[in-house]
Amino acid sequence: MKSVTVVGCGIVGLTTAIALQEKGWKVKLIAKEKFEETLSHKVGAIWFPFEVHPIEKANHWGALAYERYKKEVLPNNGVSFIPFIVAYNEQSDTSWTKKLPKEAVRKALKEELPSGIEMAYIAQVPLAEPPIYLPTLFQRFLDSGGEYETREIKSLQELSGLNELVINSTGLGAKTLCSDSDLNAMRGQILRCEKMDNVPSCVNSTQKGQLSYVINRSADCIVGGTDYENDWNLNVEPTDTDLIKAKLAASGFDANKVKVIESLVGLRPWRKEVRFEFDENHPNVFHNYGHGGAGFTVAWGCALDLVEQLS
Repeated sequence: MKSVTVVGCGIVGLTTAIALQEKGWKVKLIAKEKFEETLSHKVGAIWFPFEVHPIEKANHWGALAYERYKKEVLPNNGVSFIPFIVAYNEQSDTSWTKKLPKEAVRKALKEELPSGIEMAYIAQVPLAEPPIYLPTLFQRFLDSGGEYETREIKSLQELSGLNELVINSTGLGAKTLCSDSDLNAMRGQILRCEKMDNVPSCVNSTQKGQLSYVINRSADCIVGGTDYENDWNLNVEPTDTDLIKAKLAASGFDANKVKVIESLVGLRPWRKEVRFEFDENHPNVFHNYGHGGAGFTVAWGCALDLVEQLS
């Protein structure tokens, strides 16, 4: 049996490990932190290609993932398809809409638009709730014969020596591991709130630095957010909490009725282009990181693309 080691236990690492298992590989998963300590566990995790490049490849991976998520809608799996209002303007790249089934996306009617949004699509997209989906994936990996080890890998040389084939899915950790100057943090602060059934799930990313979104999940609601480039601050900032509530109010919602459970900060692994390639100096290492704010959107697509390349 072919053997491979995947490094990283977020959504990218887990989907990669499982996709490899499904193709007959014996997989070991190594990570500095288990899935519940990763960025993937903090996010809203809805299908939307936000800050991921290049666009053409991201759309391809997103389309592959979209189809895979249809198979992931299982009891107690945390995956569902929900309507999502996506604002756009004349400068927006809306090519992602062409990759969805025609019946899954349409332009919103004027009366369906939240306040402050002039144009939007309504798309039926996957929502993968991390507190449910990630442990389910991890258990699926173990049940399929996978081996897990908590361990910090500190150099490319050490990484290369782990196995005959190694997949690097370390996210932002790859900045130090690979001395990657092109990989930087895009700081996101969010509020996890009690469910708001009267508020539609929506996103407005039409203005840089003014990201705003609401994602209603089965037991709570994620309200965001921020998209500060090259910002490594992991502290919850009260000023950002106030900003998030102000943007919610500007959309026509009563921010005073928002019952915040907790505030969270995560650092998205932003790169000019996702690094999806074999290493020049360590040819047994394949890099799969730098997915920006679209980890859950493209992870399955990258995983499936990878196993095809290895077949």
